[in-house]
Amino acid sequence: MSRVHDMGGRFGDGAVIPDLPDAPVFEKDWHARTLAITLAAGALGQWNLDISRHARERLAPKDYSRLSYYEKWIAALADLLVEKGVVTREELRAGHAEGGSPLAERKLLAANVGAVLAKGGPVDRAGTAPKFKMSDNVRTIHPAANRFVAGGHTRLPSYASGQTGEVRAFHGCHIFPDAHAHGRGEDPRPIYAVAFPAQALWGPSADPRDEVILDLWEPYLEPAHG
Repeated sequence: MSRVHDMGGRFGDGAVIPDLPDAPVFEKDWHARTLAITLAAGALGQWNLDISRHARERLAPKDYSRLSYYEKWIAALADLLVEKGVVTREELRAGHAEGGSPLAERKLLAANVGAVLAKGGPVDRAGTAPKFKMSDNVRTIHPAANRFVAGGHTRLPSYASGQTGEVRAFHGCHIFPDAHAHGRGEDPRPIYAVAFPAQALWGPSADPRDEVILDLWEPYLEPAHG
């Protein structure tokens, strides 16, 4: 079973309309505030990037479908804040804290935001030697699902599940999100750039000259025989 967010290649969602070159970074002021609140809450150290992504995926399908991009961010953040005990539901409803917080010393000061953003969050790590080499044909696992947790986070999109592609590059070892999103440690695994014929993913309407290149962790792949 898949979650509602896994919509790549789905019919009926309409065309993707790219932003104009001169479009503002944030369409509305509260979008910028949403990003700021998300950064500030993340600095408290109670979850990682993969946990926060999975929180958005776990929104109820009816909410995920009707909420805008930044509304999804706020809704998922509210869930995380309560789940991790940072705030209570009562505090959220009231709009203010009922007392002090043991996490107060970890608050992200405005003066430090630039340095934090510049530092980023590298996810490359030392890990095992790669199983596959350049030009190897590989097949993605089917179904596209977290092998640790039923309904858990995974970065293998359903549209590429069970498809055969060619390894084009090796990017080293990186934190494995399927484990990291569920408290199972960083579990770094090799990651590859794998090229798929566009027609294999999208059907005969795709241009036969096109291909889709996905960065995929080794546990998503197996040798393609024949």
